[in-house]
Amino acid sequence: MNEFLIKALQLILSLSILVVIHELGHFLFARLFKIKVEKFYLFFDPWFALFRYKPKNSDTEYGLGWLPLGGYVKIAGMIDESMDKEQMAQPPQPWEFRSKPAWQRLLVMVGGVLFNLLLAFFIYSMVLFTWNDTYLPLKNVTMGMEFSQVALDAGFQDGDILLSADDRELQRFGVSTLLSVVRANKVTVLRNGQETTVNISPDLMRNIMASGEGFATYRIPTIVHSTQEGSAAERAGLTSGDKIVSVNGIATPTFGDFRRQLQKHHNEIINIDFYRNNALQTTNVQVNEEGIIGFTPLSERRIYETVTDKFGFFQSFPAGIRMGIQTLRDYVNQFRYVFTREGASSLGGFGAIGNLFPAQWNWHSFWLMTAFLSVILAFMNILPIPALDGGHVLFLLYEVISGRKPNEKFQEYAQIAGMILLIGLVLYANGMDIFRAIFN
Repeated sequence: MNEFLIKALQLILSLSILVVIHELGHFLFARLFKIKVEKFYLFFDPWFALFRYKPKNSDTEYGLGWLPLGGYVKIAGMIDESMDKEQMAQPPQPWEFRSKPAWQRLLVMVGGVLFNLLLAFFIYSMVLFTWNDTYLPLKNVTMGMEFSQVALDAGFQDGDILLSADDRELQRFGVSTLLSVVRANKVTVLRNGQETTVNISPDLMRNIMASGEGFATYRIPTIVHSTQEGSAAERAGLTSGDKIVSVNGIATPTFGDFRRQLQKHHNEIINIDFYRNNALQTTNVQVNEEGIIGFTPLSERRIYETVTDKFGFFQSFPAGIRMGIQTLRDYVNQFRYVFTREGASSLGGFGAIGNLFPAQWNWHSFWLMTAFLSVILAFMNILPIPALDGGHVLFLLYEVISGRKPNEKFQEYAQIAGMILLIGLVLYANGMDIFRAIFN
């Protein structure tokens, strides 16, 4: 099964789980308050559905649409994406959404977001219980980090070990660490055995996004983990455990140094020195047109000492909730950058989301990504935009505070405007995917 298909299947399965759980939240709260739900669909069904089923003595038709852009529940007496003006023109009925008290309608609308958050907390908890939490402390990365040009210009140096941001310890490398760094006034690093302070510019995050090069990666030696079958590395006799130290006599103490040397010798034969069983050896190898020789390096987690936090069944739930809250906090803090020129240019659609999944099926990675997307779906849906749950919540809060319902015509127009905005955003994000695929 090729890489594209594996990623596509993971994306479809993940989004299907998220959509069903989200709509189930709306459905269960609606039924709790005896509101009629006419349809419950995974994916959209304009003109026709792939599958539909209505149980005997049930008001709800369950179905599978053909357009995999989400899903929906059609709640009687509610202004939603179905735009059922005929129903809304009739007198309100006791079983309809519009006939219920504002607090009940509010719970129906937040039900989807609530269920997505609960799903994320549950998945994170079960991931921690099943696989534990193994991470690489930054202080254990003895060779430090290798920084992008933007980070180097900001005052970091390759080999710096990240210690703290505004005196708050940096424990592991990831989104939280990056956000802590770019929002800090100063970052303390260990440089050549001495603690050094780097003053942070408020434009650092914007510059990182504009460059597209990221902030930093782990600095590791070039140690062969495995060679690809039939590759130049295999033909040259390289094997697992070989530590490459130079290319054409030029020292390459890190994997980054090694890659940069290869990029200078496309379609050329190079000489490399490497250590095998503490003995220095030399071989010649052909670099291909892409600037690679065909081997997988030993990862940082196999080079540096990792730490594993283990969780029992009951311990996993508070830890999973904390993990979910931290993920939500990080995403909210990143979201403000979307409104910058650099942030808008980095938006992606289904292609970008699909590429977040691994090329080989891995249940650990799949569930972590599903939990992450569940947090994103919850946050995005609660934004106060008409056509999203947050838009309905905004109108309901206005009703609760003012004691008056917003004009139904106004809500209809707002719903249409919101749908146009969302369709535009979807087209833009997926258009950016296509643009990057063609020109990158």
